[in-house]
Amino acid sequence: MEYSDATNLTAALHRDLIGLISSNALARKGAAQLLGTPVDLGQITCDTFVVAAQTDHITAWQGCYAATQLLGGNTQMVLCASGHIQSIVSPPGNPRARYFLNPRTPADPQAWLAGAAEQGGSWWETYSKWLGERAGAQRLAPKTLGSRAHSVLGTAPGTYVLE
Repeated sequence: MEYSDATNLTAALHRDLIGLISSNALARKGAAQLLGTPVDLGQITCDTFVVAAQTDHITAWQGCYAATQLLGGNTQMVLCASGHIQSIVSPPGNPRARYFLNPRTPADPQAWLAGAAEQGGSWWETYSKWLGERAGAQRLAPKTLGSRAHSVLGTAPGTYVLE
């Protein structure tokens, strides 16, 4: 009998991942360690954009919302009003899509939802605006690939696909 692991995780990584998930160590300051250093997600101070799906069958949106309480910096939460895949791939201009926004992030996810305003369309427009506010000035793309320090290794999609 032949077995297959579609994720290609090593046994040790799989064990560590299951242990991390079951202990919920990242949710507790210092409970998880990386190379001997305690992890505190509150020390991550960059702005974050959290996307969740209201009827996601894999990840409950309330669990995703917990990131707004764990991470430092400013967090924008978006709750899409559909399921796992449908929410994420909803293209801009989708007239049937809708999502919820609330600029505040209270501790209770239900309080967040109660204060959220329903928006029509895809969340991607909101994300694009959010990202644009943080992206800096636009500049022209280089006319050629590579540089003096980094030469072009090959044509797209890359030689690794031939291996």
